[in-house]
This record gives sequence, structure tokens and C-alpha cells, in this order.
Amino acid sequence: MGVARRKEDLGNGAVMDPAARQLVLSEAELEEIAPRSQRVGPSTLARMKKRIRCSGSIAKSLLLKFIPILGWIPRYPVREWLLGDIVAGLSVGIIQLPQGLAYALLAGVPPVYGLYSSFFPVLLYAIFGTSRHISPGTFAVISVMVGSVTESLVPSELYTLPGNETLINITARDNDRVAVASALTFLVGLFQIMLGLVQVGFVVTYLSEPLIRGYTSAAAIHVTVSQMKSVLGVQISQRSHPLSLIYAIVNLCAKLPETNIASLLIGGIAITVLFVVKFLNDKYSSKIRMPIPIELITLIVATGISYGANLNQVYGVDIVGEIPTGMKAPMVPNASIFASVVGNAFAIAVVVYAFTISLAKMFAVKHGYNVDSNQELIALGLSNSIGSFFQCFTIGTAMSRSLVQESTGGHSQVASAVSSLVILIIILRAGELFQTLPKAILAAVVVVNLKGIYKQFTDVPMLWRSNKIDLLVWVVTFLATILLNLDIGLAVSVAFSLLTVIFRTQKPHYSILGKVDNTDIYRDVAQFDQVTEIQGIKIFRSSCTLYFANANLYAESVKRMCGAEVDKLIELKKKAIKKQKQLQEKAEKQRKKENKRKEKELDSIVSNSPAAKEPEIQIAPGYEALEDAGLDYFGSEKCTFHSLILDLSTAGFLDTVSIKVLKNIFRDFQEIDVQVYLTGCQASIIEQLDVGNFFSKSITKNLLFNSVHDAVMYISRTHSRQDMKDSDTCLNTKI
Repeated sequence: MGVARRKEDLGNGAVMDPAARQLVLSEAELEEIAPRSQRVGPSTLARMKKRIRCSGSIAKSLLLKFIPILGWIPRYPVREWLLGDIVAGLSVGIIQLPQGLAYALLAGVPPVYGLYSSFFPVLLYAIFGTSRHISPGTFAVISVMVGSVTESLVPSELYTLPGNETLINITARDNDRVAVASALTFLVGLFQIMLGLVQVGFVVTYLSEPLIRGYTSAAAIHVTVSQMKSVLGVQISQRSHPLSLIYAIVNLCAKLPETNIASLLIGGIAITVLFVVKFLNDKYSSKIRMPIPIELITLIVATGISYGANLNQVYGVDIVGEIPTGMKAPMVPNASIFASVVGNAFAIAVVVYAFTISLAKMFAVKHGYNVDSNQELIALGLSNSIGSFFQCFTIGTAMSRSLVQESTGGHSQVASAVSSLVILIIILRAGELFQTLPKAILAAVVVVNLKGIYKQFTDVPMLWRSNKIDLLVWVVTFLATILLNLDIGLAVSVAFSLLTVIFRTQKPHYSILGKVDNTDIYRDVAQFDQVTEIQGIKIFRSSCTLYFANANLYAESVKRMCGAEVDKLIELKKKAIKKQKQLQEKAEKQRKKENKRKEKELDSIVSNSPAAKEPEIQIAPGYEALEDAGLDYFGSEKCTFHSLILDLSTAGFLDTVSIKVLKNIFRDFQEIDVQVYLTGCQASIIEQLDVGNFFSKSITKNLLFNSVHDAVMYISRTHSRQDMKDSDTCLNTKI
């Protein structure tokens, strides 16, 4: 009805904006009404059809970019991939169950929220993510970062019962911690979405691999110390402040006499069993399709023993407690908490993305596909922000689960969807079966899964042999994270890493280049014996770009390494010019004095001839010789070369300071009659030079060359012609 009316209006000549017309009418409708409309000619109709096709294709590409699952799910090869994805999903789901329960305790919230965090965000990532193989969900390092915030803002001491300071209102405390974790997770997701929308996925480049590995190694120690209270069966408070890890270790040592022997035995046995079976899984991974789900087996066995022996009542073993079944209604995060956690949220958002994108790119390179770094940010942001409404805490990507998902035959995020369905079944039906599970078992699961991170300590000897600066970044990151806690430690680590970059750009390798005989290859004369400098030409190169932090050092190095005392030669020339002026002034005075004497003589003779009144201009002896001396201004200390080539092929950009320094270099060397040339300038560099008013009458674009060899050939030809002219001049003078 609406379309028919629009057709009628257009057919009657009703005015409609072309953009509105293309939105409301299909291509077939346009063809139908076009003959009847005097306002739509053939060319206009063609343009409108093209607009429809373009707008449709753009909308489709944007939709597929924002929701990647719509692009690959219609082409999903069911026969080839489905079985592998189901097996991988079941394997990951079985692993994710104990990890979700354990990492919830790390985050400072009840275990059931670990199950929620293993379901909602994982399902969302499967829809919006671009990586096929990573396994999103709870992650130890991220969980302990969340836990440091929840336990700092909601300490147990605030919930002691009146009249008995040893008892704590656990329900009220946990509810408040869940509220803090949800608000924190919402902000983490919001930051990630904003970073993804403004296309700043490159932010992770500031987190170098040594920094990430040093940070995670320190975080593993934080995680281990935080789990020792569950293994020992003692209660200690943990805060998020500098030296908090040291205080936690001191408190643990003070609580050693209160150790619950039953918890210690349970934790020790579980750690041993888990280590042994995981070692066997790794050793025989090529012979078994699906790894032994030792974590799930340990949970089931430990829960059964705890229930049968009543470990909580008889031996005082701390257990998980109530795990409600079913889903909770979504809740809006508490906005009043945002101000207290905004700094931590940004730090966690960056760390989550760093871990995720590094794993995603690793698998993408291995399996030959691409991941969109900005879409990954949006996918993680949507997973966390929407998950926060369901009381989830922040998720990341665990390497152990991702490796299992890949090794067991996972080909796509269908595996993640299957694993989330496994968690859903546990949430709806089987969660309450684990209420008597000892917390020492969950602590053992956490500690054993840190095995891969602890292997990163082998980086230290490797970096010592390969790169001392990267080793320094690793060590500083590790110590800062240990001493200053996770959030402040990350900020200090990034700042120090950037300082090392600045330091390295301020101390680049400068070199004078020479030519390899019978080639157009130029190399550092200090490093290669086969190269020789070209007579009369100095070629200077820096190993890094030129900018404000190293510009003055660059200028000093040019003058020093070229072997010319430029400042001294300029000073000699200034003195010579000053002396020249003094001689000129003296000659002028002598001329005036002589003219006055002649005028008096002429007046006494009384002659009216104009020629007699013209005074004769005389120049002081030596003035003309000094004016034509050229480089003789400098005497025996004159420059040994006539041309200087600055190779800017390593420059990625130039700022205003570096442009001024280059102009000063040109000015100084031109003062001592040395011509300066620039080579290897990219188009963007030339544009920046142009905008920065670098070019002038004395510095023209004729001094720019594409390569060092081009400049050398031009200089050689020019000076050969000049030498021939000079020799001809000398010959004519003699004749």
C-alpha cells in the first residue's frame, strides 16, 4: 500500500529527494516509474541504480565486518569441520568448568559467577570474533587483576558481625564484590569497544613481547600466593596497593601455625596428580585424540570424597558452598562504582586485548587466515560489557584452553559455542553437585595451569644472550609488577619500555658510507674493508629516523664524523670577513683623504674641467686578493671535501625541530663552501619538508636525489666539468 502510494506520487511528478527515493524504492520500482516521471532521465536512473547497488554492498560489508559469523557460517563445511569442533568444544567445556569455578575465587566472587563468565561472553565472542581457534573465557591473570580490585574496594573486615569480629557476613560481602566486578567488567568492555571503533587496535604494539612475558610471570606469582591461603586453609586479607604481595607473603608466613592439615594434604595430592597427568597428556598428545580430563575427574572425585567424609564439618576443610542452579535475571551495573574502578578498567582492557590478539595472530599465521585487530577489540568489548549485565567478571583468553581447542580438532568458533553449551548444562542442572568441593582443589587447578607461564623464566638467559635491552624491560616489568601490584606495575612497565625506545633513538648508529668497487652499493667504511670513500664526497647515514629527541645529536655527529671542524672554519671565515671589512674601511678612509688632498690641489690651480674634479678611487693593497680568495679564508685548515650527502632513507617522518636542524646543517656547510645533498627521501618526507618551509633560494629541490648513487654520479659529473673549466681558465691566463 505504501509502495503503491509512493509510486503514484512519483508518477504524478511529486518532488522527492533522490536519497529518499533510493531508500524507499527498489530497482524494479524505479524502472516501473521512470517512464512516467519527467524528473528521472536515463542518466539519473542509471546513477540511482548504481547508488542502490553501492549502498547495498557497503551495508552488507559493514554488517559482515561487524558480525563476522554471518560471513563464515553459511559457508561452514559441515562434513569436514563439525565433528572436530564438537570434540574440541566438549574438551574445552570440560576444562572450562573447573577453571571457571577456580578463577571466580581469584576474582573474589562466588564460584557460580565463574560459570556465568564461561557462558555468556564466550557465546558472544563466537558471534563477533574473527579468530577461529582461541578459547575465550576466564583467565588466571585477568581474574587476579579483577580480584585485586574487588578485595581492595570490598575488604572482608568491613563485614564482620556485631559482637564477633571473627565471623563475616559472607553473603553481603559477596553481593558487593559481584557489584564491583560487574561495574569493572562493564567499563572494561566499554573501553574496548571505544578503542575498536576509533581504530586504535595498534595500542597493543606498545606492549612488547618481553613486557608481556615479564608481566605475566610476575602475575603468576601473584596468583600463586593468592591461592596458598586455600591450600593452607587459612584466611588472609588481600589488598591492591604497592608492596601488597610482600604483605600477603608475610601474612601467610604468620598464619602457618594455623594451617589446616587436611586442606594441605588435599591441595598437595591434587597438585601432584594434576602435574603428572598433564605431563602425560603433553607427552602422548600425538597418540590420544582427546586429552584426559584430569581436572574434571579430580573435581568429581574430590567432591565425592568431601561429601562422603564430611570434610567440612569433621576436619574444617573450606568448601565451595552453595552453587545456585538456573540463570539470574540481568541487572544494570552500579554506575556509582565507575569512578572508583575506571583506572583499573583501562589497564585490564589493554591487558586482555594484548593476550587475546597475540594468541589470535599466532593461530592465524599457523593456519593461514587473517584476524581483524579492531574487530577483536569490539568483540571482546561486547562480550564483557553485555556479560556484565549477567554479573560476569572480565574474561580473557587462556593459552592452555586455546591449545586444547586447536589440538583436538577445532576449526572455528563453533567449538566455543559447544563449550558454552556444556557450561549452560552445568549452570542449569549440575552446578549444585559441586557444593562440597574443597577450595584447595580449585587452588590446585589454578596453580597447575600456571605451568606454562612459569616456563617463561627461561626467557632471562635467552635474552641475556640475545638482547640486553629486552632483558632489562623483562626484569623491570617483573620487579615493578611484583612490588607495585598489577595495575601500577603495568603503567610503570609501559613507561619504561617507551623510555628504552626513546633512548635507542637518541643513541642510533651513525656511519660514513663508502662505495664497493665496481658497484652502486654503499656500506659503512668502519665495518667493511672492501669499501672506500669517494674523494671529495662524504656520505652520512643514521640508523633511525630524525626527530626532536635526537636532532641536535644528529647535527653534532655529522660535523664530527665528517672530520671537518665546521664551527672553527666558520669562525675563521667570520674573522676573515671582519678583517676584510676593516681593510675596506681603512681603504675608504685613505681614499677620502687622498681625494680631499687632490681637491685642494685642484682648487689652487683653479681648473673648471669636470675631469679634474672627479676623485680617483683607490683600494687598499691586498683587498682584491682577499675578496677573491675563496677557501683561502681558512688557510691550511680548509675543508677536505666539497660535497656532503645526507642519506635519509631510514627517516619515517620529520618534525619541525628536525627540519630546522637540517636547515642549519645546510647553512653551516654552505658557509664553508660545502654543498649538501639529501637522498632516499620518501614522498611523505618531501611533503613535510615543503610544508616546513625547508626549501629556499639556497636550498632547492635540485639537491634531492632518489639514491646515494644518483647523488654521487651527479656530483662527480658536475665537479669534473668544473675542473675542466678551471684548467681552461688557468691555461688562458698563462697565454
